[in-house]
Amino acid sequence: MAVVSMMSETDDRLGGDERKTAVTTVVRRIKDVTQPRGGYINPKSMAMIQLDDGRPSPLDHKVENIHASLVGMAVDYLTRLATGADPQEAFAISIRGAASIGRAELATAEAEVASLVAGKVDSYAILSACKLAGYDVGYRVGPTMYNPDARTKPDRITTDHIAAMVERSLAFFRSYGPVTLGGFTFPGGYSDVVTAGDGDFLTTDTLWDFKVSVSGPTKDHTLQVLMYLLMGLRSGQPEFESVTHLGVFNPRLNTVYRIALADVPADVVATVSRDVIGY
Repeated sequence: MAVVSMMSETDDRLGGDERKTAVTTVVRRIKDVTQPRGGYINPKSMAMIQLDDGRPSPLDHKVENIHASLVGMAVDYLTRLATGADPQEAFAISIRGAASIGRAELATAEAEVASLVAGKVDSYAILSACKLAGYDVGYRVGPTMYNPDARTKPDRITTDHIAAMVERSLAFFRSYGPVTLGGFTFPGGYSDVVTAGDGDFLTTDTLWDFKVSVSGPTKDHTLQVLMYLLMGLRSGQPEFESVTHLGVFNPRLNTVYRIALADVPADVVATVSRDVIGY
């Protein structure tokens, strides 16, 4: 599905994780965990593949006019939309966030989502996505953190960057896809310790997390994807059973990072399952 730009995350997308008051999410749990030196999975152990689309890598976040987290969420949700997801599914977290903030915000969010079309990403969709991503904080953190005056309207350069990153994401999936599951949660896979969380994408053999940042993955990111896989397997969803690799794709850097599960020591998997997730 082509991304049409009508114009000529230093920060991540909040870790691909749902955050709200009185729950412990994957990202929040990771912040409380003291990992061994280098991490449970050292990011340096991941294979790195640099992709090339003729544009600069990284795309310069300093010239963008909205917060990096909004850019990252917009890229994530628009990629889901571009790959054919129903707009209601692609922007589900935004709708939940708006609902927690107020009736007026929910009505606005629902109208924005209703105007979007699965498989179509143009400058209007990018504008809507940035506006909708602004509501996410109501669900991920809490409605009191919503700032109605926050800048959510991307300028020409920011719109062009978002379009380019969605294009990179689609090119990535043409090489590493197809997507078998997107925007997944883990019903039956949560624990008394970790009670919420949502992942980005699954392909046949890899669980992927998208990071729209100016640097490569960290030990927190590698722990995050391992936790997602273990929780997915515990949830019983069949799509997780064929996963043999963990991966991170960064469309700002246009770089793929990937590691085989066979290269993750069994004792690390057991420790994360027991001591981090709480199974």
